[in-house]
Amino acid sequence: MRPTSAQGKKEDLKRFKSFLQRADKNKVLKQLPQLHEEAFAANDCLQCAACCKNYSPRFKTPDVKRISRHLGLRESAFIDTYLDVDQEGDFVVKSSPCPFLVSGNACSIYDVRPSDCARFPYTDEDVIVKRPHLTLTNATFCPITFHVLDRLSAISK
Repeated sequence: MRPTSAQGKKEDLKRFKSFLQRADKNKVLKQLPQLHEEAFAANDCLQCAACCKNYSPRFKTPDVKRISRHLGLRESAFIDTYLDVDQEGDFVVKSSPCPFLVSGNACSIYDVRPSDCARFPYTDEDVIVKRPHLTLTNATFCPITFHVLDRLSAISK
């Protein structure tokens, strides 16, 4: 489903951007559950893990509390060991790939992972139309986001 050439990717992203600018939010939201399921059925995150290898989720206070407790660390020790603060003031991992990514592209803290990770790639939420810049960025590396946008933009023609 992903285009093979750089020019093809660029053209698809342009098409997706145009679609997101004019999309009827309510129509999109009605289609998301089915397209989200379809995309996950066609793509195995454990084969990809590009999100975990190249990007960091935001770690909100509840995430920090939950994960540090799970790891048996004080919150300050967890933060000092694993996290930095980004330009927006959010906690993010210090390094790529994510320090919790283990062999087989699995997550060593999966059951207590940050809410950003649990929600990613937001293809079943209004984030897909409310935050078009984020959606387009995700489409550059996430086959699931690409799939959903490809199908949405094709349906809307």
